[in-house]
Amino acid sequence: MSIMLILWIVWAALTATLLALLAYRGTITRYEEDQIFLDDASTLQQREQAEIVSKVGRLRPYLRIVTGATCVMSAAILGIYVWDAVRQFN
Repeated sequence: MSIMLILWIVWAALTATLLALLAYRGTITRYEEDQIFLDDASTLQQREQAEIVSKVGRLRPYLRIVTGATCVMSAAILGIYVWDAVRQFN
């Protein structure tokens, strides 16, 4: 198995993971409100919003790591193709 095939497989797995995390975050934040006017009787809404913010906060580091890894893998694959093309022209 060639190194490029392995790189493409790793890139595809990272990209699929990133898309799954983004979709999960989208389903979590679907019911999040941009602005809430709370009074003493709406503690349930306040608790629900706090839970949503907590879940998104726990998800944020994983999103950053997977996004960074996907970008690094993309740059590596592109760099290898450019390096190979330059080497063939010389």
